[in-house]
Amino acid sequence: MQVILLEKVAHLGNLGDVVRVKDGYGRNFLIPKRIARRATAEAVAEFEAKRADLEKAAAERLAAAQSQSEKLGGLRVPVSQKAGVDGRLFGSVTNHDISEALAKQGFTVDKAQIRMPHGSLKAVGEYPLSVSLHTDVIAEVVVVVSGE
Repeated sequence: MQVILLEKVAHLGNLGDVVRVKDGYGRNFLIPKRIARRATAEAVAEFEAKRADLEKAAAERLAAAQSQSEKLGGLRVPVSQKAGVDGRLFGSVTNHDISEALAKQGFTVDKAQIRMPHGSLKAVGEYPLSVSLHTDVIAEVVVVVSGE
């Protein structure tokens, strides 16, 4: 299936690129989320007519993500969980818990934007994590897990 991208997608292409993707990826993910449209002749013509507006909106989203990244950069996020004597948690700290802790500090971050390369946190300590605010903007935060 060929689609025209309506915004930048990591590892796929930029705004306005016509790319070939698997049918399920295009039909079940890209098109319902309004990230892409089928690349028909009329869709390409309609995109070219709206290109300036879409580029302006993309630039605004990028600027908003960069300003939020400056505020988030190096932020220490405290999270407390019940822990045993040896420092291991009864349960774990997930990206949902970190998203809620960031919301308490006044930052709106979706849990899907928090990158946890080693999975959920299962011990007391400090963990550097990245928050993907935009495909081009990644902020680094430090999650401080303390035991109760």
